[in-house]
Amino acid sequence: MSAPAAKPKKHALMRKDQFVSYVIMTIPGFILYCVFLILPILMGLYYSLTNWTGIGTNFDFIGFDNYVKVFTGDRKFGQALTFNARYTVMMVVGTVVIGFILATLLNRKLKGRTFFRTLYFLPAVLSMVTVGLVFRQIYFYVLPVIGQTLGIEALATNVLSRKETAIYGVVFVNLWQGLAMPTLLFLAGLQTTPQELYEAAAIDGANAWQRFRAITVPYILPTLSVVLVLTVKGGLGVYDYISTMTGGSYNTTSIAFLIYQNAFERNRFSYSIAQAVVVGVIIAAISFVQIRFTNSKKVD
Repeated sequence: MSAPAAKPKKHALMRKDQFVSYVIMTIPGFILYCVFLILPILMGLYYSLTNWTGIGTNFDFIGFDNYVKVFTGDRKFGQALTFNARYTVMMVVGTVVIGFILATLLNRKLKGRTFFRTLYFLPAVLSMVTVGLVFRQIYFYVLPVIGQTLGIEALATNVLSRKETAIYGVVFVNLWQGLAMPTLLFLAGLQTTPQELYEAAAIDGANAWQRFRAITVPYILPTLSVVLVLTVKGGLGVYDYISTMTGGSYNTTSIAFLIYQNAFERNRFSYSIAQAVVVGVIIAAISFVQIRFTNSKKVD
């Protein structure tokens, strides 16, 4: 007499049903992801290999000529890249230093701490265009009057109207609005650091700098990695502040603003796409190196 056939296990059937459900629920999101992200990227890569002007359907396939011109024959791209490099370095230094100091202050037990945290985060919810336009008026009409009245020569003239100071005026506005999120991330990192480690280190005689270097830094490295990636991306892709405050004048033409000019003012769409691809590769490479470095130093 043959043994009865073994019934499939209930948990195996459940896993199969769950897998089918997961696939069905994922399909709409996957389609949207492909249509609005993957497909535009692939189309952009294709058009960067042509001489398409953005108007009409007549264009020729020219291979890597646009990329060759980006690296060899475009002086403006080199100048914009230099500006973005300076801008990004200042943003990284300012964001990390000021953001960490503010997070340390907000992490202390102070009266009204919740109110100050909320108040400090308010600039982050404002539009970049709005902030840029407001500060443009402040730089043009408010600060010069204050500088002339108080006899402060540095404020007597509009900082955005001089090649030597225009970049600092834009960086200040970006830091004023952009510090909220990095500060919040640093604050979250500080709050997850085990306090007993500080107490043990203090008992062992470690001073404040030693505790910061041996405990705080390793534990906030994952947060620092996120902050650096966001700041580098924002620095290399800055557009809103440049467009509303300087219009690219006084050596403040950023790569994103130059790409916009090539695409919508000069009808060089394929060339602007090639520039965008180059910038994307630069951002990805910098982010990869930075993440690998911080991951090798963080506490497991």
